[in-house]
Amino acid sequence: SVEGRNIEAYTYGKGEKELLFVGGIHGGYEWNSALLAYKFMDYLEANPDVIPKNLKVTVIPSANPDGIYRVTGKDGRFAMSNVSTSQLVLESGRFNINKVDLNRNFACKWQPKSTWRSEVVSAGTKAFSEPEATAIRDLVLKQKPIGAIFWHSQANAVYASECEAGILPV
Repeated sequence: SVEGRNIEAYTYGKGEKELLFVGGIHGGYEWNSALLAYKFMDYLEANPDVIPKNLKVTVIPSANPDGIYRVTGKDGRFAMSNVSTSQLVLESGRFNINKVDLNRNFACKWQPKSTWRSEVVSAGTKAFSEPEATAIRDLVLKQKPIGAIFWHSQANAVYASECEAGILPV
């Protein structure tokens, strides 16, 4: 991360095909996505047989550990009781330390500015300008998962995993 925190990845299973799950890309703003990832990891550790033999599952609990740190004061795993309830702290935790919205720092239709809550936000100086997005890109290029799922908590929708607008039908 920008502040030097590790972006940790945990792999379960030994199959040839891989699924990637990413939580907490918005850091402190969506801290519950990171907690979901930790719960998922606990489940996989307790129930290793749920993973088919031909599959492995990689989980990145937080793609924005600096944002998580801002609302928890902890590096790595945290509990709900560690989360600050201050709205100012929560909203500041959405971005990385460079004030970049990491969700918009990928190459898919990249542009330098975007919007969030009708406010202009930075998508970085170029696609993958931020170490957090670069770490995910590099892992994907190296491991070539058959699918990547990014957990978010605010949209109340499931978005297609391709570089297109729109929400998948329910």
